Amino acid sequence: MPDRTTEPFILDAVDFDLKLKPYQHFLLDNGIPVYAVDAGAQEVIMVEWVFYAGNWYEEKNIVAASTNYMLKNGTRRKKAFDINEHFEFYGAYLNRNCQHETATVTLHCLSKHLNELIPVVAEILTESVFPEEELSLYKQNQKQWLQVNLKKCDYVAGRLIDEYLYGFHHPYGKYTSTLDYDALQREELAQFYQHYYTGGKCLLFVAGKLPADIEKQLNNIFGHLPLNKQIPPEIEYNAQPAIEKKYHIINDPAGVQGAIRMARPFQNRHHPDFSKVQVLNNIFGGFFGSRLMSNIREDKGYTYGIHSYLQNHIHQSAWMVSTEAGRDVCDATIEEVYKEMQRLRDEPVTEDELYLVRNYMMGSILGNLDGPFQIIARWKNYILNNLTEDYFYNNIQNIKTISAEELMMLARKYLNTDEFYELTVI
Repeated sequence: MPDRTTEPFILDAVDFDLKLKPYQHFLLDNGIPVYAVDAGAQEVIMVEWVFYAGNWYEEKNIVAASTNYMLKNGTRRKKAFDINEHFEFYGAYLNRNCQHETATVTLHCLSKHLNELIPVVAEILTESVFPEEELSLYKQNQKQWLQVNLKKCDYVAGRLIDEYLYGFHHPYGKYTSTLDYDALQREELAQFYQHYYTGGKCLLFVAGKLPADIEKQLNNIFGHLPLNKQIPPEIEYNAQPAIEKKYHIINDPAGVQGAIRMARPFQNRHHPDFSKVQVLNNIFGGFFGSRLMSNIREDKGYTYGIHSYLQNHIHQSAWMVSTEAGRDVCDATIEEVYKEMQRLRDEPVTEDELYLVRNYMMGSILGNLDGPFQIIARWKNYILNNLTEDYFYNNIQNIKTISAEELMMLARKYLNTDEFYELTVI
């Protein structure tokens, strides 16, 4: 029996010696690289196919995202209903997602059903036909969804701030209109699919309670497919940020709430300051106990929540502050954000606050490593960004050792009012 009269020893997260579980790596017969993490107590597995098929590679707006979405909507042998019914019968979930540089197809299922499911995934990746009736329904639904969201100040602000940061013709800055859907043609999707999926570059990420013959199962189905061409040559895009820095948009004249975005361009993960700035960002607005939350939510009561973050982009990034506030206090909210920037530039962070943030960040990393799916997600992020495990351990070291003086120098370098774009959408 435990001695309940004795207080248990509590170890702070900052004192943990965190280790990143390594992945297994092997190649299929056609050269497709597979990154696998065998872990977890439950008989479940996740397989993710990653293609260099994001909107970075499209010649016409929304072709990449539409192609990715339509992958499940019919093949030469199966209709959309048959595909969905097959995965539902086995209690599996097949999702797809399109980012800027990459696009994914992700399968979650019981490990014992993997052999019944991956042949259909292979069929989707090699025999999708993009039926006209499915495309017509997709276009109709997307236009309705877009029309509804364009009435929301938060949605509009998210679109516009990226345009100001990167320019509308940059993959990070462009957005869709109903006219884009009207102009979308089935042949454009089929051509993009043949170029970037069936004949494209594929990476496989696998995690969970892996079958003993996982390599054989994957190789039997995917090892002979033409999915390992070279990464397509990247189109060079130069960001063209807006000259004007301050914007006030009236989206709903009767609106009572405004969406606020404040952002500045920033470097990607390969810059030596990126990891250290993550610590500064958490102090500033990165978690519930941050200065922005304490001031603008808890003290002033201007908003239910405000946060800051570094965008998760491969090529370029941005430091973003995001919130919604009452229409009558939007200007005051922006003023308080600038005051918190000023405090970080002028005053060193106290040891107590810095220790709190260290513990929060280490605890977050610990939680994000709790399970095979989370572990492989971190590895995928590193691999796609051309980073190694050194990045993980350097990040841990920065969290544990960065000083208040170093943080103040970073604040003076990056938290300057005149470098931030300022947008309010009401």
